[in-house]
Amino acid sequence: MIRLSWWLIPWLLVAQAVPPAARQAEGLSHKHLSAARAEPNLEKRSRKALENADRAFAAACQAYRSGDLQRTQAALEEVGESVALAHESLKQTGKNPLRSPKHFKHAEIKTRALLRRLDDFRLDMSFEDRDTLDRVRSAIDQVHSELLQGIMGGKKKK
Repeated sequence: MIRLSWWLIPWLLVAQAVPPAARQAEGLSHKHLSAARAEPNLEKRSRKALENADRAFAAACQAYRSGDLQRTQAALEEVGESVALAHESLKQTGKNPLRSPKHFKHAEIKTRALLRRLDDFRLDMSFEDRDTLDRVRSAIDQVHSELLQGIMGGKKKK
């Protein structure tokens, strides 16, 4: 027989009452972006922000399938914020992407994959619902282009 502690019972009841999709859609995934912002190591902050972008994109897809356009738009905005945070964090490191490309390349790969997923999701969306997605996609495309230029670009002329 399993013995439950008195303090564990309320948590179990709350966990069963609120489905995981609803917990994530309520903005609890937004806490991951706050945790990424609190990370002092800029490279780790960038990685955490990109992980949050993946989570937020999954939440956007799930919200759109359930028919909740407001949650979809909020999650897509969070995707854009997360990618912008990752890019700003990498720029704040002051490192040259040509000399130490590890974190820049990781961000480039993640943003490229995210752009592909956004393109697929755009095809699934209704024409009227694409405004937020198009805005976020263009911002991520700009970040991706800057990352790629930093990695592949030649030496800067003085």
